[in-house]
Amino acid sequence: MRPCIINKLTIGGDAPVRVMGVINCSPESFYNDSFIPTNEIHAKAVGMIEAGADMIDLGARSTAPNAQAISGTQEAERIDEALKELKGTGFTVSVDTMNPWVLDVCLKHEIHAVNDIAGFASPAYAKRVADAGLPAIVMATDYLPGDAVGLEATHKALATVVKRCGDAGVDDIILDPGVGLWTPFRSFDDDWELCRNYETFLQYDRPVLAAVSRKSFIGSIVNTEPQDRLAGSLAVTMTLLQKGASLVRTHDVAETVDTIRVFERLVKQR
Repeated sequence: MRPCIINKLTIGGDAPVRVMGVINCSPESFYNDSFIPTNEIHAKAVGMIEAGADMIDLGARSTAPNAQAISGTQEAERIDEALKELKGTGFTVSVDTMNPWVLDVCLKHEIHAVNDIAGFASPAYAKRVADAGLPAIVMATDYLPGDAVGLEATHKALATVVKRCGDAGVDDIILDPGVGLWTPFRSFDDDWELCRNYETFLQYDRPVLAAVSRKSFIGSIVNTEPQDRLAGSLAVTMTLLQKGASLVRTHDVAETVDTIRVFERLVKQR
């Protein structure tokens, strides 16, 4: 596997499993408890790093189904204020945006990676990332986030995304198979199918992201709202670790770090 280097942090290959703590600046988020007001972002980030997070993933708009839409201007203002709160911390930070103009605002700050759920579908976005020399987390997408429905379509989308990265000159990448109800055409069964076959995403010789924290497909099984899906999230995460995930994106850093410790003791040191 070709590892990805983000701010001197190695992800994939022989490196330990890494943890990415989610900080949402969007009150529209599907998980209300994950919204962090601007004046609490610094303390939240410090807490995540102290709990064992390797990096912070900062986003300012919700992509959940039926979420209230916001303008690019509003997203840019939110993420600009959030990044100001992290100035001088020295934390490794990725920004979760698919808007090239929002990314321009982020590039005025010290950021270390982008998290693009549109999978470089925008050539303008890809060029900005390449010009900035940033690594990228890229989701399986043809044209719109989540438009790959099912395992076969996800593989085709990932192959397309890998080619886009190569064409743009972005070599440090992490692949996200895109678990989640991104469009009305997707179902919970699609998400479970992706998770059951997660090891197949290693064929692209790149680190793979596990991003399942408190998502709806887990709620469909345990019959709970997002705030009560921690146990289910950790169970799925453990399975994806066994199937080769190199980076875990989570709202629950301390619990996820413990899960990874158990995994590494049981599996990687057996």
